[in-house]
Amino acid sequence: ATAGRPADEEVSSDSETESLFLGRRRRREAAEEEVEETPQEKKLRLAKQYLEELRQLEEERAEEEEELEPADLIGDRLKEDVLEQKGRLQRLVAKDVQPPDPARIRVLRGHQLPVTCLVISPDDRFIFSASKDGSLIKWEVDSGKRLCVVPGGKKGTEQRHMGHASQVLCMAISSDGKYLATGDRNKLIMIWDAATCKRLHIFTGHRDAVSGLSFRKGTHQLYSASHDRCVKVWDVAENAYVETLMGHQDIITGLDSLSRECCVTAGGRDGTVRLWKIPEESQLVFSGHQGSIDCIQLVNEEHMVSGADDGSLALWGLTKKKPLALARQAHGEQDAQGLQQPYWISAVAALRNSDLLATGSHSGSVKLWKCGEGFRKLEHLLDIPLVGFVNSLKFSAAGDFLVAGVGQEHRLGRWWRIKEAKNSICIIPLKRKTTASSPESPGSS
Repeated sequence: ATAGRPADEEVSSDSETESLFLGRRRRREAAEEEVEETPQEKKLRLAKQYLEELRQLEEERAEEEEELEPADLIGDRLKEDVLEQKGRLQRLVAKDVQPPDPARIRVLRGHQLPVTCLVISPDDRFIFSASKDGSLIKWEVDSGKRLCVVPGGKKGTEQRHMGHASQVLCMAISSDGKYLATGDRNKLIMIWDAATCKRLHIFTGHRDAVSGLSFRKGTHQLYSASHDRCVKVWDVAENAYVETLMGHQDIITGLDSLSRECCVTAGGRDGTVRLWKIPEESQLVFSGHQGSIDCIQLVNEEHMVSGADDGSLALWGLTKKKPLALARQAHGEQDAQGLQQPYWISAVAALRNSDLLATGSHSGSVKLWKCGEGFRKLEHLLDIPLVGFVNSLKFSAAGDFLVAGVGQEHRLGRWWRIKEAKNSICIIPLKRKTTASSPESPGSS
């Protein structure tokens, strides 16, 4: 916390003029400190620094592998970085994924009520999960132990209670693993120290439930989405509110972002997916689902995937307003009171910069999908049996396991319950065929 401020301070977007002014002044002061070096000099210095870091990293790797020259590894890594920035990096891993052995799926119990959201730390060592009971748990992946539990409090105890006093709907972790952000039905965003689970700040300003959170990759800029139809931008390191973006006609149900200064949102029953360009304060509108769009995730900088309650799974390119590929009734149909209804898609996950996707529903299984070449096709790969509402899905950064947050109820409501389901975290190991993995290839955008 900054000098003279309490560590656990509420920051409201209602006092936006003051925090905007402070944020601008800090940015101006930071810019003035850097005046001595020209933009070209700064670019050159940062490029040299980056190359030196890469060289050291690849030398270490080359010592272990003793196959390639460090220079070759650096060249490959630079090519990969360029493709990633352009949104064209597509590691072809889906065809090598093997069906997991159900006996090796680990089930971690700790939440009393349905798990609503989870994130994996950038180093794949920890999982953070939250629930309708307001509790927050930090798990160790290897041992499955609970390292830290922040219990949920009763409604009205927000001032006295350390954690949430209502259902937690979403969470995000910064790409350096330093900050964890959680959002609840009571309009609050809480910022935590991910290492110690100590609460640092509370952000207020949304006028309804906070339903989506994402840190911009490589920064401490946080995007939040809410049932109040707004997207807000926060600077977590500075403990400051930045701005509000409006446009959706219904509640926002999900949000995601990568390293560009933009985010994508799912707009529930307004039937649109939106890309928000933060610096330009503009938005692109995409439409293609028939039902309420409940979940969204970026695959890379140019492509995203979304799921809806009409059972459809859509794959989008950011340059086209309609889906590049659409799988209807992706989880099949159920017989609901004599009517054939598609199973809702309640969670989607993408292994970043690859062709592997996962979807969750309450159909009794998690499904894995392959994005066809150029992101023009969706091919069903395999089913992983899992009973209950799959409310959240995340791939580990290395792609060697998938984590599902499971509950007896859907994360956004209590339409019906699956009594035999367990409110739990499921860690699903993903094994690949031992053949040489495919080289990275650019997918056309």
